[in-house]
Amino acid sequence: MSEWPATLDVGALLAGGWQPTPFNQFILKLHSRCDLACTYCYMYEMADQTWRSRPKRMSRETVEATTKRIAEHAAAHDLDAVHVILHGGEPLLAGPDEIHDVVTTLRAAVPARVEVSLQTNAVLLDDRFLRLFDELEIGVGASLDGGPAEHDRSRRTADGRGSYHKVAAALGRLTAPRYRHLFRGLLCTVDLRNDPLASYEALLAFGPPAIDFLLPHGNWSEPPPGRTPGSPATPYADWLKGVFDQWYATPSLPVRVRLFDEIIHLLLGGHSASEQIGLSPAAMIVIETDGEIEQSDLLKSAFEGAGRTGLHVIHDAFDDLLLLPGTAARQIGRHALAPKCAACAVGRVCGGGLFAHRYEAGSGFRNPSVYCADLFELIQHIRRAVEADVSARTKELR
Repeated sequence: MSEWPATLDVGALLAGGWQPTPFNQFILKLHSRCDLACTYCYMYEMADQTWRSRPKRMSRETVEATTKRIAEHAAAHDLDAVHVILHGGEPLLAGPDEIHDVVTTLRAAVPARVEVSLQTNAVLLDDRFLRLFDELEIGVGASLDGGPAEHDRSRRTADGRGSYHKVAAALGRLTAPRYRHLFRGLLCTVDLRNDPLASYEALLAFGPPAIDFLLPHGNWSEPPPGRTPGSPATPYADWLKGVFDQWYATPSLPVRVRLFDEIIHLLLGGHSASEQIGLSPAAMIVIETDGEIEQSDLLKSAFEGAGRTGLHVIHDAFDDLLLLPGTAARQIGRHALAPKCAACAVGRVCGGGLFAHRYEAGSGFRNPSVYCADLFELIQHIRRAVEADVSARTKELR
């Protein structure tokens, strides 16, 4: 029996008036290998191991075909701008010449503004790369899990050495006055073994414009560390609540914490700008080093081939991907939710959580997030704080 969303009837959705949302974010896997061996990595340490059979680098032919597909998609849907995210593996392993070639090729051919950013572990981030990124206006996001002890617990080299000292040195260069305008923020994976406030303070020390706290990838069949499926315990909410309280109590918020911002925005009636939470349609796809077009690469945490579409930039348009059940499932909002989520008091805010975290072998992705209890508790905690704040300010105005 096929798992959901393979059984989703896209024809019926179209007949009922649903229209797919064009893609505006394109993740280019420039290099499929990495110079770190992070213990929680969804690409190398979890279910999908297809990286082993892919070329290390994206070829010139694949770059040109990808550029053509982005250009035709932008033209067909009259997009004003697209966001290209250079990714991996570790994209800096591709080298500055290849990055320069990819970005200039895209901007010369795509009939829309091409915003480019790069997500890196920062180990190789030196002045040579920073000069290039300054020249080409490439934004830089880096991964950092806290101070030396917190970071090196999981983000190590293959021979077990920590990477914090190299990352910290790179962030020192990135945050210098000449390059600070390139800094887009820090990604921090929540580790229950790390002290939340110590981790948060260590991130703040670099003055990031934004912080993304990411829940470690897992699902109902392969639960994340410390998360017992179905348990009412909320260890991840408890970790994040401590950070939220510190962040929210600061008179002038020192940094944008995207998860908290998104939850507050949704509680106040807004729409999400992230797949992590909320019901907004996903508009992002992945192009692998060999030119295969994939759904979100985070699906690699679920099972082998979970993100595969059977499409390739050489012979398939991105519009073909828009009509696949897997794409529709990530764009139809509440109609993709499990019944429990649709009936939940915070269902519109939670949005069922990250799509990859809903998977269970046998039923597929139409389940609540494996982090259901944590998300409910965190959202309710933030709701109480915001409501108390609004009530206090309303009294002040009377």
